[in-house]
Amino acid sequence: MSDQFSLSGRTVLITGSSTGLGKAMAHTFGAAGARVAINYHNNVERAEETLAGFCDAGHEGALFRGDVTDEADVNRLTAEVAETLGPIDILVINATPAQPLMPIEEYDWEFYQSMIDFFIKSPFLLARATIPHMREQKSGRIINIASEVFTRGLSPFSAYVAAKGGQLGWTRSMANELAPDGITVNAISPGWIPVERHENDPEEEKQGYFDVIPMQRWGVPADVGGAAVFLASEAASFITGQNIHVNGGVCLP
Repeated sequence: MSDQFSLSGRTVLITGSSTGLGKAMAHTFGAAGARVAINYHNNVERAEETLAGFCDAGHEGALFRGDVTDEADVNRLTAEVAETLGPIDILVINATPAQPLMPIEEYDWEFYQSMIDFFIKSPFLLARATIPHMREQKSGRIINIASEVFTRGLSPFSAYVAAKGGQLGWTRSMANELAPDGITVNAISPGWIPVERHENDPEEEKQGYFDVIPMQRWGVPADVGGAAVFLASEAASFITGQNIHVNGGVCLP
């Protein structure tokens, strides 16, 4: 039974994995036996600290810089991962920009475009670069880290919600397209799971969210990591096109 969940011999690229949920997923995948490509964009000092902690835990992986919204950078990044750790078997699309709450009058198109770049353009570029190997071996996993905000229709959050909705639509379409090749495409939609960027969030906002969690506990990054490892494993080989909410039941009817 344990072999169903082992990722030994697999290479996973997790974008935006030097901090937050991505960092937690790197550790979870490492513990499952995968070779982990930890991706960062700008903060090399923080990324090196993440890698040091990852290696100290006995996991196998390496650090890779790359802007996942830039086509040339994505092509270089995926090639470097393949050369260093082996061809990418599992792609976890996690990188995210800041997500301010603003009424529509305060947005401009440039900001909307930045959301589209992260949540639609980036998955497209990353998948296009990694799918050939997956098709060749008739096996692969693509996991989008989406968000509950689309299901809940949260406001004032229209740019982020719209882009996340597009990401979920892309997930379903690609699941259909790649299923004959043995490649699964799924999404995970976390709720509000406190990580570093939430440290200064107002206490009243935190309490307001906590009050609507049916399970009455905060989620932790490892909850998302566990769901991701499951979707990447052989245990989930017949699951595709799905969106798993990891939020303690917040999206229940």
